[in-house]
Amino acid sequence: MDQVAPVPFSIGDFRARVTAQAEVQAGDEFGDHRFNPGHPRLKHIKPLRDAAVLIPVIDHTDGATVLLTKRAEKLRSHSGQVAFPGGTIDPTDPDPEAAALRETFEEIGLDRGHIEIIGRMPDYVSGSGYRIVPVLSVVRPGFSLTLNADEVDAAFEVPLRFLMDPANHARDSRMWNDLEWFFYEMPYGGQRIWGVTAGIIRTLYERLYG
Repeated sequence: MDQVAPVPFSIGDFRARVTAQAEVQAGDEFGDHRFNPGHPRLKHIKPLRDAAVLIPVIDHTDGATVLLTKRAEKLRSHSGQVAFPGGTIDPTDPDPEAAALRETFEEIGLDRGHIEIIGRMPDYVSGSGYRIVPVLSVVRPGFSLTLNADEVDAAFEVPLRFLMDPANHARDSRMWNDLEWFFYEMPYGGQRIWGVTAGIIRTLYERLYG
């Protein structure tokens, strides 16, 4: 009997795509440099700092969603920006997955008992000087969140279907030392998803759905 294909943008479909991409060689490093080849800003970001983020895909029966945060306005860097939960990998973290889980709990109180790690994306190098490991996960519904007000102002969900539709991936730019810096932007529900977060989402689309 032929196997029935998973419903598009369901967790079953997402899992199958992650499994398939794991068998593909990572190839070139991903990052902001792909959208800004040869940009002078990229000459000033080494040595890179190691970080990890969790890509939490929530298993809703009517279609998977992705959990994102809005960084606190009071933060000194990247304040008010939409982000994946995550941060710098500490020396005490045994691996990037542990760092992503720790940071996620510290920022939004999402218990790791609801999280299943299912893979990684290739490292993403940001123009701000981080080598980021995007950790792919499936989140079981029924969780509760406790936001750390010092780090996060809000947490919200965006349909995976929306984020994996290239029609929602707009190109934008801003000036950096009189030079243009390009990035992706994906506005949704009054939130501006852009910069590194949008770049990682774009990479996820290219790897799994493109």
